[in-house]
Amino acid sequence: MYTQQVFDYLKKSGQELDRKIALETGISLIQVHDSLKELEKAKKVFTCSVTTYEYGESTQGLMCRISGYIPPATPGRKTANK
Repeated sequence: MYTQQVFDYLKKSGQELDRKIALETGISLIQVHDSLKELEKAKKVFTCSVTTYEYGESTQGLMCRISGYIPPATPGRKTANK
């Protein structure tokens, strides 16, 4: 149901935590997890478990990224490669 919306968000952002996807898209965390499971089954995204620390408390989550996709470079000046 929300699978395409989650996929489009990841395509735009590149890599993101499951909590931030839920917050930014307005989809519940459970629905985000269900969508990620569908996308992972179709081999469109991959996820890994991460532990983050906010205000001294640990939180478990999923880091998500589209498989084989490199987001476009951001506009602006680039450093010269030597």
